[in-house]
Amino acid sequence: MRIGILFDLDGTLLDTLQDLQDSVNHALEVFGFPRRSYEEVRSFVGNGAAQLIRQAVPADCDEAMTASVLAEFRRHYDDNCRNKTQPYPGILQALEEVRGLYPTAIVSNKPDSAVKELCSIYFPGVYALGETSGCPRKPAPDMVFKAMGELDVDSCVYVGDSEVDVLTARNAGVPCLSVLWGFRDRPELAAAGGSCFCGNTRDLPGIIRRLAESIGK
Repeated sequence: MRIGILFDLDGTLLDTLQDLQDSVNHALEVFGFPRRSYEEVRSFVGNGAAQLIRQAVPADCDEAMTASVLAEFRRHYDDNCRNKTQPYPGILQALEEVRGLYPTAIVSNKPDSAVKELCSIYFPGVYALGETSGCPRKPAPDMVFKAMGELDVDSCVYVGDSEVDVLTARNAGVPCLSVLWGFRDRPELAAAGGSCFCGNTRDLPGIIRRLAESIGK
């Protein structure tokens, strides 16, 4: 059986939160809405840009205005997604080790244009898929299956940092490894059904290898 490794992007490979917060608050300020804190934005991310903005705007914001805020967020973020974003310490080395063992891809609910731009800079040569109109976003399994098709693998280990990733792996019928340096804490991940955790990037390749070797046994 040919096994691949799929990674989430935000909170798993890249610390993108400060740039996301800056773009959220820019868009909110353009329309006269209150800013959101770092922790608020941290709790909002994971379900795509539309859901991020839907949670960031005031509760009484109508759909037309929310769409306008979303468009401004997308415009600003496309131009500013690399200002403060960085790979997590040790992640480049860990990813390189994993790539030496397994076909590897990145699957994210971030807009596809931003995913491809960031991955071309930080992870060149890795197949990367972001949110598009033609493929339902996570936690639907479609993006996982599409990436598996691109890698020509029979199954995969899915690595992420949020409850969305736990549900995505469950819906795709593949094992999930939840990292603890991202946007959710262990209790939140465990409450969503997470059962395999990684606390630092040094241990990441070894845990991935054990999960991959357990598939099909």
